[in-house]
Amino acid sequence: MSAAHDLAEYTAIFGAGMAAGVMNTVVGSGTLLTFPTLLAFGYSPVLANVSNTIGLVPGSFSGAYGYRAELTGQRRRILILGSASVLGGVLGAVLLLHLPASAFQSIVPVLIALALVLVIVQPRVGAWAARRRAERGTAHREAGGPLLWAGVFATGVYGGYFGAAQGVLLLALLGIAFTDSLQRVNGVKNILAGLVNGVAAVLFIALSHVSWSAAGLIAAGSIIGGQIGAKVGRKLPPTVLRGVIVCVGIAAIVKLLA
Repeated sequence: MSAAHDLAEYTAIFGAGMAAGVMNTVVGSGTLLTFPTLLAFGYSPVLANVSNTIGLVPGSFSGAYGYRAELTGQRRRILILGSASVLGGVLGAVLLLHLPASAFQSIVPVLIALALVLVIVQPRVGAWAARRRAERGTAHREAGGPLLWAGVFATGVYGGYFGAAQGVLLLALLGIAFTDSLQRVNGVKNILAGLVNGVAAVLFIALSHVSWSAAGLIAAGSIIGGQIGAKVGRKLPPTVLRGVIVCVGIAAIVKLLA
């Protein structure tokens, strides 16, 4: 393999990690950029997923740090819902490691398709959540109650297994449950998604094969992207972000089914 080819591969993976860091901080679904990028360079689906999950952990917490002002006063909420994310992430990671690779290859295209649907309908879900908040007023449980905990746990299982669009799922759940501003909800989303990726990454490091070069490049890019997303990414037109995600997601499905 030539040095020029290596440089092109490393640059593409780093760039995908940076873009994913921005997307994960602002919307979610950054995996739909990094995962197909790794597939395009010949990584197997399971190795790509494991390395991608590990690489995106620093970016998740970079984005959460960028939202630290919006997290003020939400410590108890994060502790309660964070327990659901941690437990769900562990279960999802265990499922990935114990199910055969053929099962992952069969399931992932369906998961990506579901993620794309969620990305497309997100504005409608957001409008519905806003109506629910207006009808409910300001009275709500600080941590959302058992139904929200169960929903965050289920999202954690999904995130530990694959992860694409878990941020979109979390935004929908939190937006329905709380009357806080979208920016405060987004700050919590970044923490919860980071916890899922973090516990899954620990298991993957201990029990699975990892491409450290890919994980390192994604990590470096996602840290920068997380800061960009927290500062300026929220100003980007959501329609543009959703369009990019849909195009890349379709490419990933085609790659997996080829």
